[in-house]
Amino acid sequence: MRPIRLDMAGFTVFRDETTVDFTDADYFALVGPTGSGKSTVLDAITFALYGTVPRWGGARGIGNALAPSATEARVRLVFESAGDRYVATRVVRRDGRGNVKTAGAGLQLMPPGFDVTKLDTGMDLDDLGEVLAGTPAEMDEAVLHAVGLPFEQFTSCVVLPQGQFADFLHAKPATRQQILVNLLGLHVYEEVQTKATGRAQTAEGKLAVVDQNLAGLADATDEAVEEAQAHLVRMRELTTAVEQAVPGLRDKRAAEEAAAAKRDELDAELRQLGSVRTPAGSVETAGVTAAARATAAEAADEVRAAEEKEEKVRGELAAAGDAGSLSLMLDRHAELQRLTGQEEWFAGEVSVADVEHKDAVAALELAHSEHLGAAQLLEQARLDYTEAQRTDRAAALRAHLVAGDHCPVCEQTVTTVPAVPEGSAVRAAEAAGKAARAAAEAAEQAWKQRDAVARKLESNLERKRAQYEHHLSRLAEARAAVAESPGVEALQRRLDELSRLQKHLDQAASSVRTARAAHRKAQAAVVAAEEQQRTAWREFDAVRDGVARFSPPPADRDDLAGAWSTLASWAADLVVSRRSARTSADEAVAAAHQATLATISDISDLFVAAGVPAPLRSSGAGSPSASRPSPSPHNSDFSSISEADLIRAAAVAAERAEAAWKRLDDRRASAAELTEQRMTLQRESRVAKALAGHLRANNFERWLLEEALDLLVGGASRILRELTGGQYDLIHDKGEFFVIDHHDAGLRRGVRTLSGGETFQASLALALALSEQLAGMSTTAASLESIVLDEGFGTLDAATLDVVAATLESLAARGDRMVGVVTHVNALAERVPVRFEVRKDARTAHVERVGL
Repeated sequence: MRPIRLDMAGFTVFRDETTVDFTDADYFALVGPTGSGKSTVLDAITFALYGTVPRWGGARGIGNALAPSATEARVRLVFESAGDRYVATRVVRRDGRGNVKTAGAGLQLMPPGFDVTKLDTGMDLDDLGEVLAGTPAEMDEAVLHAVGLPFEQFTSCVVLPQGQFADFLHAKPATRQQILVNLLGLHVYEEVQTKATGRAQTAEGKLAVVDQNLAGLADATDEAVEEAQAHLVRMRELTTAVEQAVPGLRDKRAAEEAAAAKRDELDAELRQLGSVRTPAGSVETAGVTAAARATAAEAADEVRAAEEKEEKVRGELAAAGDAGSLSLMLDRHAELQRLTGQEEWFAGEVSVADVEHKDAVAALELAHSEHLGAAQLLEQARLDYTEAQRTDRAAALRAHLVAGDHCPVCEQTVTTVPAVPEGSAVRAAEAAGKAARAAAEAAEQAWKQRDAVARKLESNLERKRAQYEHHLSRLAEARAAVAESPGVEALQRRLDELSRLQKHLDQAASSVRTARAAHRKAQAAVVAAEEQQRTAWREFDAVRDGVARFSPPPADRDDLAGAWSTLASWAADLVVSRRSARTSADEAVAAAHQATLATISDISDLFVAAGVPAPLRSSGAGSPSASRPSPSPHNSDFSSISEADLIRAAAVAAERAEAAWKRLDDRRASAAELTEQRMTLQRESRVAKALAGHLRANNFERWLLEEALDLLVGGASRILRELTGGQYDLIHDKGEFFVIDHHDAGLRRGVRTLSGGETFQASLALALALSEQLAGMSTTAASLESIVLDEGFGTLDAATLDVVAATLESLAARGDRMVGVVTHVNALAERVPVRFEVRKDARTAHVERVGL
């Protein structure tokens, strides 16, 4: 497996879309500070293929795939394996409840020459090639087939745990043995031993069941099968004999049925002819119909008389006049009387309103005069106030005047200075003004009130006058309406006459309705009587049609009773002639029945001779003479069975015999099969017990580990010679590791004497040798086209680091696989031709390719 391109979005620290292009990166390094996300790139490769990462602790840790607060993570890996190019995709989502699940997974085989740069255009999955897997369940098998390694071997062959092999190199023999067991999966033999013990126990349990089943088949012997086969032959012979005898029985039963049919036909004719009798009441039917018709005619005459009387009264009522017009004229007289009585009252109302209005107008004029006087007094008060102001100002100047000086107002010599008055003329004028203003306002308010009252009384006067005029108009209309009236008494007399005629009309209409109801009832009686007569004739016709095949005499359609009497006499004569023929038919049926019983007895003997009970039918139904006592009580349960039942009974006996024979034969075969199973289970139990016993021995595990260690050390020694330029070989002796130093005359040295760089070379050789062995142990053809060392190189000194770098360069120079390292050591990263620098900010991690 060789990665080509990796796309991530929302995966752990890579929140944003990130692409890592491994194209032509035969030797690369993932570099960056600790915690920047270098190892996460390797996790994304593993997750895209297997859906989990070793440090997550299995599939349950899938929640670690999502970046913090992200709801979806997408990883897509394009890789090559064994010459083919594939693309693996995984999508993880978080639902509303916070559960994280795989929402999509797929593996596709890309077409040859596909340009991976097209993935930058956002191509749909359907455009990437042939779909090999479309669900997480399908991914396991598809990835195993494409990569050639399961998850555990992939993480030991492609992403190598270098530190564990350094421990393995220096560990004690017992610890090294356990590490080797874990790495090579040799604990599977313990599982094989456990399963072998379980299989032995299962085989013993199955063997006990087989023995129990064989005990239940002890009766399935060859003798029992031969006896069942002989019984089957007898039953088949019985079936043939019954099938040959049944046609004769069928003929006998057909003759018996024909005789019985003739007898039954005579019985039916006797019953039909004997049922011809004159029904009760047929003579009275015609009289009832005539009486009903007479009653209906009388009812029709009464209806006509009632209708003529009603029409006469209706004409008199129409000639007497219209009650509505008369009532309306009486209402006019009443209205005239009422309006005449109200005329004086309306005139009085208008007179009173006129007086009130005139008084209000006089009071308004008086208030207006008072208002004008108060306004004049207020204006005089304003003039007095102005004069008082001048007086007070002049008095104020007197305090500054001296006789003989010039006046500051008129500039003339002052001869005499008048005395200054006491008090202020303005204050006196203000008091008088306030009184005048209050009097003016009161007069104005009184004038407005009088004006409002006068206006209201004027409106009332106008309304009273309008009412009086309307009353006079209505009075004139009422007088005109009754001008040509004959008078109240005459109108009342005419109304009383109309009321009397209306009562007579109502009585006449009631009589008409009564007469019509009686007529409808009489007509219904006529219809019922006629229907009764028709029903009687239909009954007669039905009886006569029932015996029409016997040619009954013709019927007189005008005399129902006579027709019934003629038909009944004719039927009684025919009954007498057919009773003698019926006796002869009964004797023929009995003779045919005896012949049928004889044939049935012969067939019964066939069943008895074959050792099979004759079939029974206790009901006796189906025999033409079942109602008669059987002349052969010995066959009473057998005589009524049908021919098909006889054949079926013989066939059933043969089928049961055949089933019994087959059952015995099958049980004999089952016994033989169980015997074979018993031998197989005994053999499986012995083999499983022997295998479990061998695997329990300590020597087997020790031998197996020594063989695995020999292969591992041999492969590691070959790789170590290549890495060290032929200086070192790796060997083991009694569980301890040693190196042969060819630059020091083949000196044998313990691995603990190696320097840091030499220890790294030896550990790497062991790792590569084990990865090759694990790939060889895979169930499919693994393609080891890449190796990534996720190892902490920060603890190495400069010299050791130089050896490590040279070793990795030598490993990459072999050209058989892509080589990658994960490190934060710049001295090592600078010697790698292609570097992927990983850095992380507050939001997400970024990857940038540097180098070739």
